[in-house]
Amino acid sequence: GPAPATGRADVVRHVKEAWETKDIAALVGLLDPAAVMTADGGGMVGTVLRPVEGGARIARYMVAIADRAPGLELLERSVNGAPGLVARRDGVVATVASFDVAEGRVARIWVVRNPEKLRPWARDFPDAPQGPPRHG
Repeated sequence: GPAPATGRADVVRHVKEAWETKDIAALVGLLDPAAVMTADGGGMVGTVLRPVEGGARIARYMVAIADRAPGLELLERSVNGAPGLVARRDGVVATVASFDVAEGRVARIWVVRNPEKLRPWARDFPDAPQGPPRHG
């Protein structure tokens, strides 16, 4: 049956930590060997058009993204009611990823890199520094 929400959130948290540290072995362990990553780039340059299939390939792809995007900030957020990750660069939402977890492993990853679709996300997180920092 479906994993409990706590289990899903734990898996997503581990994915986040492995992605941040570029730990391919850990990512491979968290991904189902037959996992599929699909991306909706909305016609943007630099997005995957074909699905990436296979846990090891997805892990390498995720590390390549981290290599190409220094300063990427990953935040745990609920995406369409399921645990997901929001990636920001310089305070701007760049990518939203949602995860389908089965039996403790990630079976599907949906990645959205379309500015139109990300507009609600940017609005949801008005936590960029506003004015001078508060002390204390």
